[in-house]
Amino acid sequence: MDSGFIALLAEKLVEGLKTTLLLMAICGVFGNLLAVPIAFARISPRSSLRKPAYIFILVLRGTPVLVQLYLFYYGLGEILSRTPSLRHSMLWPYLRSAFGYAALALTLNTAAYCAEIWRGALEGLPKGQVEAAKSLGLKPWQFRLLVILPQAFRNALPALSGQNVLLLKATSLASTITIFEVMGAANLVRSQTFRVYESLFGAALVYVALTVAITFMFSLVERWVNKPYRH
Repeated sequence: MDSGFIALLAEKLVEGLKTTLLLMAICGVFGNLLAVPIAFARISPRSSLRKPAYIFILVLRGTPVLVQLYLFYYGLGEILSRTPSLRHSMLWPYLRSAFGYAALALTLNTAAYCAEIWRGALEGLPKGQVEAAKSLGLKPWQFRLLVILPQAFRNALPALSGQNVLLLKATSLASTITIFEVMGAANLVRSQTFRVYESLFGAALVYVALTVAITFMFSLVERWVNKPYRH
């Protein structure tokens, strides 16, 4: 493998890595935050909250991420492009960007999957602890924020770690709607040099390194959260 090709591949992968990290950071943060209220709505006794949350999760989990990306980019993007008021507004540079549609699709997809993880963690809490916490006289939002969520977070951490690794892999699909991330960088080098295996192998190494980093980060958080419970 010649040094010129290695230098080109490394340069493009580093450029794509910046986009991948940015996309994952946005989708990971907002997707995980959005998942919490959806999970509470999912277990709510009120059908007006429970049913929409159930439908949201069902639709997002029941369709492939690639289909969702296409629907947002080619579907919603086409609808917005035909709205003159939007085309001449300050928002148009952002609305016509493929990055925004990819971020929206992956954020909602992450929220749907993580909401089910949170739902399982919330429903798995011991009933005795929940009833004891309610007897403290806390307001509903205080009860959920100070008592329920910390315990559910500890239970949900292992599954959330795996889901965020899946989010990393899903970002590779963003290259199909013209976003230059790690997979897009590998495809560009492959098309320019016709070095298929080397380009894809380079991208694979980047994804493996990122997976190790994510797993390690979550393991540190898990140790920190579980530290008070160790004897």
